[in-house]
Amino acid sequence: MEPKNKILIIDDDERNIFALTAMLKSKSYHCISCSGAREAIDLLHTDQEVDAVLIDIMMPDMDGYEAIPLIKSIGNRREVPIFAVTAQAMKGDKEKCLEAGADGYISKPIDIDLLLGLLNNL
Repeated sequence: MEPKNKILIIDDDERNIFALTAMLKSKSYHCISCSGAREAIDLLHTDQEVDAVLIDIMMPDMDGYEAIPLIKSIGNRREVPIFAVTAQAMKGDKEKCLEAGADGYISKPIDIDLLLGLLNNL
């Protein structure tokens, strides 16, 4: 069985994409990225292999709360775990992400060990 190590990063901030990609690549993950939810949804309608999604919640145009259920509604993507990554660490934010359909929640700055723990359980 092949390791599940293909991660889609959705974030409108290139610095976040760069930092996450560099860290994940150093741990043998393969990363692809999209700078917005609409671009990611288009990609997820293709046959591109994706084992997990890391999605920023606060993005222009379409935020993560709106994008997560749309991603989960894509037939062959229903079982792909989606982890909300956000600087919004206020009371109730985690619950709001999980209610939208996220499988997990990670606040920024990202706890690398927590993120790797989530990804290692794929």
